[in-house]
Amino acid sequence: MESRGGPGVFIVVEGPEGAGKSTLARWLGARLVAEGLRVVPVREPGGTPVAEAARKVALKFPHGMSPAAELFLFLAARADLVERVIRPALEAGQVVVADRFDLSTMAYQVAGAGLPLAEVTQAIRLATGGLVPDVTLVLDVPVELGRARQRAARKVQDRFERQDDAFHHRVREAYRRAQGPGVVHLDATQPKTFVQDAAWREVMAATALSTRGTS
Repeated sequence: MESRGGPGVFIVVEGPEGAGKSTLARWLGARLVAEGLRVVPVREPGGTPVAEAARKVALKFPHGMSPAAELFLFLAARADLVERVIRPALEAGQVVVADRFDLSTMAYQVAGAGLPLAEVTQAIRLATGGLVPDVTLVLDVPVELGRARQRAARKVQDRFERQDDAFHHRVREAYRRAQGPGVVHLDATQPKTFVQDAAWREVMAATALSTRGTS
């Protein structure tokens, strides 16, 4: 059963490598704080001791790893984050801004790595207790541009960023096809301020934050 998690607001920023999702998530968090709201920023995987340990293995493990092993590392991290951080924050009326959530699993482990959709969907539901974001902002950027941005930033690549272009094209297409309640697509090739303004309008429209005020 799907769940909204409480009186708070759950906002997720998603997208392929180099789309600017982490930057946008930080900006949204700061903007919401400036509006007087209580904000809890989280990233996936991470945010609890269990999730941070899973992150280290999933992203930096120097040896090969099966797609199923990757999946369960990410889901273990997500389950702990939801139980210990996200749900309590939402139940307390806070705004959670997440850098990635369930769509990342669909994009990377299903579309990218080829795991079966039906089984992964059930596993995600078990890990999250059916928690559904109020709004999911999906940033879109071509693979080549995303890679160029990362090179320009001299970012140290993790295991997923080192995957070949074919993998990343599958990931991008999965994001482009994503749909459902609260899912909004934004063109991340536009200037940063344009993307920020568009994201803010969508957050306001989807969550009615402007009418909620502080709690």
